[in-house]
Amino acid sequence: MEDCVADLEQHGHLLRIKEEVDPNLEMASIHLKTYEAGGPALLFENVKGSDYPAVSNLFGTVERSKFIFRKTWDQVQNIISLRNDPMKAMKHPLQNAANGFQAVKALPWKKSGGGPVTAKEISIDELPLIKHWPNDGGAFITLPQVYSEDPENPGIMNANLGMYRVQLTGNDYDVNREVGMHYQIHRGIGIHQQKAKERGEPLKVSIFIGGPPAHTISSVMPLPEGLSEVLFAGLLSGRRFRYSYIDGYCISHDADFVITGEIYPDDVKPEGPFGDHLGYYSLAHEFPVMKVHKVYARENAVWPFTVVGRPPQEDTSFGEIIHELTGEAIQQEIPGVKEVHAVDAAGVHPLLFAIGSERYTPFNEIDRPQEILTIANRILGTNQLSLAKYLFITAEKDEVLDTHQEEAFITHILERIDLQRDLHFQTKTTIDTLDYSGEGLNKGSKVVIAAYGNKRRELRMEIPDMLSEHSVFKRPRLVMPGVIAIEGPAYNDEGAAQQEIDLFARDIEQAGAFADVPLIIICDDSPFIAETFSNFAWAAFTRSNPSHDIHGVNETYNNKHWGCDQMLIDARLKPHHAPPLIPDDETEKNVRRFFENDGPLAYLK
Repeated sequence: MEDCVADLEQHGHLLRIKEEVDPNLEMASIHLKTYEAGGPALLFENVKGSDYPAVSNLFGTVERSKFIFRKTWDQVQNIISLRNDPMKAMKHPLQNAANGFQAVKALPWKKSGGGPVTAKEISIDELPLIKHWPNDGGAFITLPQVYSEDPENPGIMNANLGMYRVQLTGNDYDVNREVGMHYQIHRGIGIHQQKAKERGEPLKVSIFIGGPPAHTISSVMPLPEGLSEVLFAGLLSGRRFRYSYIDGYCISHDADFVITGEIYPDDVKPEGPFGDHLGYYSLAHEFPVMKVHKVYARENAVWPFTVVGRPPQEDTSFGEIIHELTGEAIQQEIPGVKEVHAVDAAGVHPLLFAIGSERYTPFNEIDRPQEILTIANRILGTNQLSLAKYLFITAEKDEVLDTHQEEAFITHILERIDLQRDLHFQTKTTIDTLDYSGEGLNKGSKVVIAAYGNKRRELRMEIPDMLSEHSVFKRPRLVMPGVIAIEGPAYNDEGAAQQEIDLFARDIEQAGAFADVPLIIICDDSPFIAETFSNFAWAAFTRSNPSHDIHGVNETYNNKHWGCDQMLIDARLKPHHAPPLIPDDETEKNVRRFFENDGPLAYLK
């Protein structure tokens, strides 16, 4: 990490903050403002309460990330492409021989001793203890590389390297002896812990912080089956992952810090709250406790961190980096799919857009979804995509589509959808751990919104009089063609809300349902929803649970299939929702000095 900082600084990509900065909210606030302004990476040289500097915003732009990995980027793309399409090696054997040689050179290298990272043995309270949002439960590690091995088949090539947040202080943790380990469903470490639990033994875990930036990226990469994170780390860094074992724990020789410890079966404590990437707090829940064994730091160690919140944030850039590296991997994994786009503005997991294929009956002209419904099920059963709540899917017919043209993509679907036929629900299922719109932790529903065929309607571009004149639902605003936001009464309970919306739907039906407005968003602040597509995507899809919050005008049930003439999504804030992230006013005043007058970041104003 020290080398990376020097490289970035030499080429004008990093700024040093020399003044002492408080890790309690101040560092996070400075980071957020710098990222929003498209600013540089930041090295906080003087972190209050710690002897170690901290760096943030390393991956704040795709351009900076590509610069960091400029020596290996193209080569890694080629190798991932080979994993996705092995026939390429057959077609170009000489060209791909070099790729194979590079992959062999990236194999992990087991060494003796503990390496540079074991230069000092320290304690947790000597680290930069960074608290990011006012109601966070304590200080967290936000860029950890959490390493665990399969208890039944140990060894580095069967290891999992994942990014799971780690709580260092607060709650009931015994400082320096315990840390909280938050991992969500569909994570590799969970499989390892389950196996350890069945064997009646603790799971040994190592947390690496820092080291080559490639190691950080490798811990969040959705890699093809059989390509390990540590091998990928070697490929992207251009140097083999060097490691050894101390007291049975894996030690990354290139890390800046390593925390080792054990997770015991059924040993849990409340972890959180934590200001998360959906733009809300994830609340305190019981998660595994890691009993700290040792904490190591190298000479001149640098502590990397990031801050998450309502998108876009630095993890948005992470997603773009991953997309560029993996390319068309999803097309190889799911036959018939042409594109899947997790909408960042909606917090990634709540909302997916997809383009599939319609090849079932090429001998017939079809005007309804067929194959894309099969593809939708494959998408919702694939890795992290399975956490989605809303999946909008179509196939190309007479025009080329692009899921990244988000407003145009929804418009295409709304022009073609048959709301009595094209809504397909999955109820009582799992959703993202961080999503509090459902019935409980990891409990919620999904809906596939599938449309294909000829255009059915021209979408309305103005507010119907009936909505402007309604006595209960107020302030309608046009969000985009065919989509209107309207304010409802404050949400109190599910029963009252159902009655309010039933009466509203009946009023619309009696006034003559306007088919050219297929989607109405019921909300708390319609001007906010209508201001930008980003506001619409964030509020509408993070604040609703499809099974409970999708209502309709002229609802019908036909052989257990629900449909309607107009879809109403209740996106009001509800009592069971987690609170949104709001910065601390006093901290915001305190950090202005960095952005005003002669402050080091004044040029970003």
